Amino acid sequence: MLRSRALQAHWRIPRMRRIACVLLLLAQPVAARAQVSGDVVKIGVLTDMAGVTADITGKGSVVAAEMAVTEIGGAVLGKPIQIVSADHQHKADVGTAIARRWFDVEDVDAIVDVPNSGVALAVQSLAREKKRIVLYSGPGTTALTNEQCSPYGFHWTYDTYAVSHGTASAVVKAGGGTWFILASDYAFGHQLQQDATSVIAALGGKVLGSARHPLNTSDFSSFLLSAQSSGAKVIGLANAGNDTVNAMRQAGEFGLVQGGQSLAALILFLQDVHALGLRDAQGTYLTTASYWDMNEATRAWSKAFFAKTGMMPSMLHAGVYGAVRHYLKAVASAGTDDAGRVATTMRTIPVEDVFSEDASIREDGRVTRTMYLVRVKKPSDSKYPWDYFDIVRKIPPEKTVWPLAESKCPLVKASSR
Repeated sequence: MLRSRALQAHWRIPRMRRIACVLLLLAQPVAARAQVSGDVVKIGVLTDMAGVTADITGKGSVVAAEMAVTEIGGAVLGKPIQIVSADHQHKADVGTAIARRWFDVEDVDAIVDVPNSGVALAVQSLAREKKRIVLYSGPGTTALTNEQCSPYGFHWTYDTYAVSHGTASAVVKAGGGTWFILASDYAFGHQLQQDATSVIAALGGKVLGSARHPLNTSDFSSFLLSAQSSGAKVIGLANAGNDTVNAMRQAGEFGLVQGGQSLAALILFLQDVHALGLRDAQGTYLTTASYWDMNEATRAWSKAFFAKTGMMPSMLHAGVYGAVRHYLKAVASAGTDDAGRVATTMRTIPVEDVFSEDASIREDGRVTRTMYLVRVKKPSDSKYPWDYFDIVRKIPPEKTVWPLAESKCPLVKASSR
């Protein structure tokens, strides 16, 4: 009896091992499939399709994302890449509802673009909760990488700190010491006004007055009359898209420049200049993260973009392209679309695309990069369509970002402060 029981025990051990081996073999294909959730890498372009920033984001952002996917080869880790898109209508509740549906129902791995700082901050909060990646090209608020930073949020193209320091400092140094600031009345405009005011004061200038207007304003007459009566040398426009275009056009109709005041667009895009025309926009300083006509590589990419959209890319379009490309490279390098592992990988692999110079990702999620102070050309100096900017000088990466020493982001180590 004892011998029989010993033999039974002896034969049970190999049998248990055989079962374990079978279970391990069965588990291996499941683990392989789990590398990419849903067998597809899905990226959502949350953008403005018909509103005030549609020309500088919108359908162009979708095309830019698609071009990045094509450049990668249309697949990653052997799985297809899918681009979906939606219009947030510049409403935080609409944008958050779309993002929630994408995360919870449609298994979207990453969201990109998100013009409008209010929408971006709402999406940031949701994405942090859901542990999903968001790549911001369109919004400008520094809060995305400061007090409301996220391990899954990456501020890719620019922020209000970068453009205000580039443009406002150039104008003050050129003699524009007194300002009136006209700002859009939401998070982006508030932050841009605050950042510009700090730069102006630090350089010995003074803001004599300010006013805030609703998003997508058609009549700026009362605001411009206040600016005119302030006696300020410079009228700073802390708005974007069609609001900037309309304000500059109406300033021309009021004769503000002819009366001795000058305009400073704290953020101005290639499409804005195209809409205004060089006659009205000439001489305007602005800060940009990229320009289509910088070199052969940027020209080649931009001409391919033009063939699909009928326009050259804004810096936001270029940012969407670069962000999607980097994200997909990180997925490939990490061997998974798991958000935590991809976010870590994004911070370690080099940022490389035709529009990014000396770019890298800080611990707070901010992409540091060389930016460019440019001046809008005179009509006589433009040699071909979309030849609008002269590059005045490069702005090094460390001059375009909020200092880590002043950061309120929990991701920033105390030793960095």
